Amino acid sequence: MRAIPSFFFTAFVAVFLNSCSTKDHREASMESAAADSTALSNGFISSSAAEETKDTSRKFIRTAEMKFKVKNVFDATYKIEDLTKSFGGFVTYTNLSSSINHVSHVAISADSSLETTYYEVRNTMTIRVPNTKLDSTLRAVAVYIEYLDYRTISADDVALQLLSNKLTQKRIRRHEKRLEDAIDNRGKKLNETTNAEENLYYKQEQGDAATISNLALNDQINFSTVKLDFYQRETVKRELIANDKNIEAYQPSFGFKIWEALKEGWTWLSGFFVFTARLWGFIVLGILVYVLIKRFGHLLKGKG
Repeated sequence: MRAIPSFFFTAFVAVFLNSCSTKDHREASMESAAADSTALSNGFISSSAAEETKDTSRKFIRTAEMKFKVKNVFDATYKIEDLTKSFGGFVTYTNLSSSINHVSHVAISADSSLETTYYEVRNTMTIRVPNTKLDSTLRAVAVYIEYLDYRTISADDVALQLLSNKLTQKRIRRHEKRLEDAIDNRGKKLNETTNAEENLYYKQEQGDAATISNLALNDQINFSTVKLDFYQRETVKRELIANDKNIEAYQPSFGFKIWEALKEGWTWLSGFFVFTARLWGFIVLGILVYVLIKRFGHLLKGKG
């Protein structure tokens, strides 16, 4: 008697544990799928090359280039400009333009034609954003993409080039000091002084070039450059315009002219009948006069 309740209890516990396990597995699968979807969406445009590195010994110049289709170029342009500003960046170039692919004309009357223009709107932009915000910028731009043609992200380490420029500056400064001392000590010898001055000027030029090169590199390191080329689906514009070239094509044919002449003749004839019908009283009176003259005309002649 006790075995039966024990059997049902064991079965109930097994079913309950199995259902919980299945539910947990299903939820875990859904969470995993959602995570994969989010990762795919975020990684669709971004890349580890766009992420900030924690290694301070590395100095990366990060650039990105993308071409993609958007729903509306004008709307995407304004929104990308706004998000660039929100990330502390700025726009260095933008070229919003339309290119006509095809134009067709269809005559719809003797003096009007329907002009259909097929054109494409696109914008080529160059934006610069803080190096630390490149990844966030690319993810934000991805929201407006309907179709991606390509995406290129590069990260060039210029730490050695910066070091080379710094060492060049140090060597040139030491050499400049020696030249200045030599000029001061040999100031009485004009030829030697002139050559030393020219050599000093040349070294100063080299030092300035190294300084400017480092400034340019640091600028590219601090602000990443992103080139964007985006477009929208081909747009169609229709407009009714004057047609003054093929009016002859709308001249009526000979058969049409005959038909119009017959209709016009019938109009005139029916008008005559209508006019005659309006004079029926006078016509009846004339007929009566004519009959009376015919019948009693001889009596009038006899009296005469």
